[in-house]
Amino acid sequence: MRLEPDFLLFETPVFMGSLRQTLPHWLEKKHYTQVIVLTDDNTQTHCWPQIQNLLPHSVKTITIPAGEQHKNLKTCEWIWNQMLLQQCDRKSLLINLGGGVIGDMGGFCAATWKRGIDFIQIPTTLLSMTDAAIGGKTGIDFQGIKNIIGVFQNPAAIFIDPTFLNTLAERELRSGFAEVIKHALIGSPVLLHKIHQSGNTPLPHLDWSELLRESIAVKIHVVAQDPTEQNLRMLLNFGHTIGHALESYFLDTDTPLTHGEAIAIGMICEIPKDKRAEVAKTLLRYFPVVPIPETAYPELWNMMLQDKKNSSGTVRMAVPDELPFTLNVLELSEMQLPDLLSEYQNFSPA
Repeated sequence: MRLEPDFLLFETPVFMGSLRQTLPHWLEKKHYTQVIVLTDDNTQTHCWPQIQNLLPHSVKTITIPAGEQHKNLKTCEWIWNQMLLQQCDRKSLLINLGGGVIGDMGGFCAATWKRGIDFIQIPTTLLSMTDAAIGGKTGIDFQGIKNIIGVFQNPAAIFIDPTFLNTLAERELRSGFAEVIKHALIGSPVLLHKIHQSGNTPLPHLDWSELLRESIAVKIHVVAQDPTEQNLRMLLNFGHTIGHALESYFLDTDTPLTHGEAIAIGMICEIPKDKRAEVAKTLLRYFPVVPIPETAYPELWNMMLQDKKNSSGTVRMAVPDELPFTLNVLELSEMQLPDLLSEYQNFSPA
């Protein structure tokens, strides 16, 4: 077993590789009164059995329904009630075993329980490994607006084991791959080159350990410069102004989008026009064009008006500038939105 982290973000160690080599040794150094594992229906079935024998025999689990639609106050109330029944004190540990919903919501519940208890992130999706689990953002959706309630609270540790990716459907891998591409576009020409080199290799067959390491390095560099999103960290929201609105809109339809599918659309729409065709060529290799009805445009705009990057009622988009790790904040008007969405829908597949 080893205890040397692969990355260190402030005081949070980030371990990559087999959990058997890291998790038990880390826990041995701690003195928690009890350990609670938060799972959803999927990770309870596919991931919990992989870590169960690495934890104390007295560990307890809390399982919630899977899906973004459950990332709300009602589910938080149920989690808090379970923590109350299990008598979680301030020296308890909450392990978030799952994707972005589990990590965001579990972190929020832990950060607010008795004014804060330790939690660790064990991300099980590509999306959460490369993005959601890293950076200390916790939160939930409210009134259809993504992540509008939450706090900044860093986990006690993050454990990234790429073998969990074997449990994912290819669509879920694609969803996470959008964030990998985003990190390449905002901060890593090396990572972007590796993505282009992958050619037509099916996503399940890529060298995820190498791609994850490069992607995580981008996320950690940005967060270290701007922990609470005062400036540079907004760059991580590239594609999210339009993307989050699309994700929320389609959530209640018969054809919901994954987070990555929505963010891919957002990146194509939000990047300045002189770079749009190039970015679209990269993204459309993995994300087919999605029809967006014109009747949705007013609702999408109203959702964008609630975006956290906005200032004085102005919708703002964070996009990469010319050099890696440089931010350009663009303003978006309601009149521009139909043109952007129309141009996106007229792109041909790469």
